[in-house]
Amino acid sequence: SNITQEGAFELDKLVQVLKNNPNMVVLAKAHTDNRGSDQYNMNLSDRRAKSTVQYLLSKGISKNQISGKGMGETEPKVDCKEACTEEQHAANRRSEFLIVKK
Repeated sequence: SNITQEGAFELDKLVQVLKNNPNMVVLAKAHTDNRGSDQYNMNLSDRRAKSTVQYLLSKGISKNQISGKGMGETEPKVDCKEACTEEQHAANRRSEFLIVKK
């Protein structure tokens, strides 16, 4: 749930978009792969979403522009059940940003 250097680089792009569009509101949805229990993954994704929101707030984004939600393993990008490759697990571990208001 810690922001990596690569993640920060990507989030900084979102910071610029939000600063250039002060009326835009975004929802950060954090996802996990299907390893671990459902509850563990829900908690992990919730921590990831909160870390993302905190990072954006620390960069001067208004709390009115960003919210976060942990999705756990409920919306896999690749629905490979129990036969996932490492690449598929990695694809399922992601954050998505939905524009709620433009």
